[in-house]
Amino acid sequence: MTSDGVDLHVVVKGKGTPCLYIHGGPGCGSYWLEKFSGDTLEQRFQMIYLDQRGSGRSTSPRDGNYTMDRMAGDFEEVRKVLGIQQWITLGHSFGGILQMGYAKRYPHAIKGMIMLNCSLKLNESLTAAIPKACEILEVTDTKHYTDEAIPLGDRIQDLYGKLREKDLFWKMAYASHRSMEIMDASFDEIPDRNKDFENFNIMTIKEYGEDYKKAAPDIRMPVLFFYGRTDWLVGPTHYKGINFPEVMLWGSDVGHVASLENKGDLENAIASYQKKYGL
Repeated sequence: MTSDGVDLHVVVKGKGTPCLYIHGGPGCGSYWLEKFSGDTLEQRFQMIYLDQRGSGRSTSPRDGNYTMDRMAGDFEEVRKVLGIQQWITLGHSFGGILQMGYAKRYPHAIKGMIMLNCSLKLNESLTAAIPKACEILEVTDTKHYTDEAIPLGDRIQDLYGKLREKDLFWKMAYASHRSMEIMDASFDEIPDRNKDFENFNIMTIKEYGEDYKKAAPDIRMPVLFFYGRTDWLVGPTHYKGINFPEVMLWGSDVGHVASLENKGDLENAIASYQKKYGL
């Protein structure tokens, strides 16, 4: 239980350097990574699978506090309860934003960061998704979707809604419709899955919309930045302009979820990162 009364669901499995999984979504929960990649990750790390507040099997804050300060505070409270001096963080998608917020506040707690298909600038990723979404929908007149006078969130919500209506959303993230079905089924394995954070409008919190690419040069721990060349949710060129002092860039022939569609390359990337930096 956190200091503000939230019950966090935490699973600890495996041996090796402690590694906190910071899931994306927001609100996806940690179960799917444990299910699809736990067998290999747990051979390399002591994995800490955490469902963030308002997500998955964790409870929600009574005061609706989902600020970056509070999220980073949760990670720290888990670390201290487990008696871990330093750990690696492993983030996916929106988890990259949370990783950066955590690293800025508690750099002493982190010895390395693994970023899988992470966005460090949400507006850039969302803007980059528009042309691909229009292409998939065969939209010829894109003026409405590129009109900056219309809030970006409204334009994206409209496009993604149409993609889901036509059962085409999978093309933004996966190589096949079947992969999306497998992922969705993993969410359904959690009874009464908490969706509060999933339904929370993160853009009402200024820090989630910040450009964390600008903060990268100040991050001193080694980073593996793994990106998908067909990941249209984050953007296949989002890695450009991310200048961590110690970084291993790893481009992979995959969409948004390597644990499902290119597990071998993901394993190779993590093994190379561990070998290079002694983690």
